[in-house]
Amino acid sequence: MSATSVEIAPGATHYPGYLPFEVQRALATRCLALGAEEPGFYTPIVRGGKPMSVRMLCLGRHWNALTYSYESVRSDIDRLPVPPLPPDLAHLAQQIARDAGFPFAPDICIVNWYHRASSKMGQHQDKDESEESIAEGAPVVSISLGDTAQFRFGGLHRRDPIEMIQLESGDAFVFGGPARLRYHGVARILPGTGPSSLGIDGRLNLTFRQF
Repeated sequence: MSATSVEIAPGATHYPGYLPFEVQRALATRCLALGAEEPGFYTPIVRGGKPMSVRMLCLGRHWNALTYSYESVRSDIDRLPVPPLPPDLAHLAQQIARDAGFPFAPDICIVNWYHRASSKMGQHQDKDESEESIAEGAPVVSISLGDTAQFRFGGLHRRDPIEMIQLESGDAFVFGGPARLRYHGVARILPGTGPSSLGIDGRLNLTFRQF
């Protein structure tokens, strides 16, 4: 794995090209296969009845888009049990976190599939994990596969200045400790920028968390 790193802020590190191509391809194939099973990818419906522009697959725990909480069944979708987080994926996230200097025991992975050019993610904080996890500053570990994303990374307040970061296929990004509650989002996806042999339409983003 690549050790090249860029510190974006205290507690936030970008690892360009962290995953070799063969690892990217195996991971993309794995995610698409998991998403094709039942339960698999779905379109979250947020408060107010609006569908998100990404498709989602939760492993380990389900994130309920109506209650902003984690649960063991997909009660806002189909009431099916949540697929487990495979141990090898958790180990990969632990390795990335360790490279960034964080102890990490991930038990959640949310796979967001930006499957069309208009897919994006609004500016938000990841704060639905347990109080203990947030207080510890347990990191969020992100892996990008496929098309490049224009990632917006802000401060601890919504109106703080925002830095735009290009997250390309194979990149990893970690934010924890003092950066754990920074606002972030995806402004847009750049279609056709990912390796065509990955077999992905758009972008897959895996985000690991410790509940």
